[in-house]
Amino acid sequence: MIQRIQTLYLIVVTVLAAIMNFVTLSSFKSGETLFQLDSFGLFTTTNPQELVYGTFALFAILAAISILSALTIFLYKKRILQIRICLFNILLALGFYAAYAAYTYVIKENFTAEVFFKLPLVFPLIGIVLDWLAIRAIGADEALIRSLDRLR
Repeated sequence: MIQRIQTLYLIVVTVLAAIMNFVTLSSFKSGETLFQLDSFGLFTTTNPQELVYGTFALFAILAAISILSALTIFLYKKRILQIRICLFNILLALGFYAAYAAYTYVIKENFTAEVFFKLPLVFPLIGIVLDWLAIRAIGADEALIRSLDRLR
């Protein structure tokens, strides 16, 4: 299980999605007020922080990506199912970007704010690439197993 390269790809996808749930995705500046957007919502940067706008969909999508990637590692005997789950993870990552764009647009319009993007926004894109590489490696394993079945 761990000796397969796709396992390493899926572990990295799991870790990146988990990290995204706990870091700031972007900052907004409206006049003199600063806001930070993470997967739980839009918060003020004042002490104490207060939730201004909830973004539970971002948290749910990132949690689903993380859980499905971890689950996919243990389905190594069901390679076709692994491929399907990886494809679904790619769709979820694209859905994350769509939801993030929608939230950013709404926040920017409602608060007339400037947006400052943070580095962790690249993590789902890295996850998409790694999922694609995992699909290719799983497909190569499946082709190898099928070729060995023909020899019997």
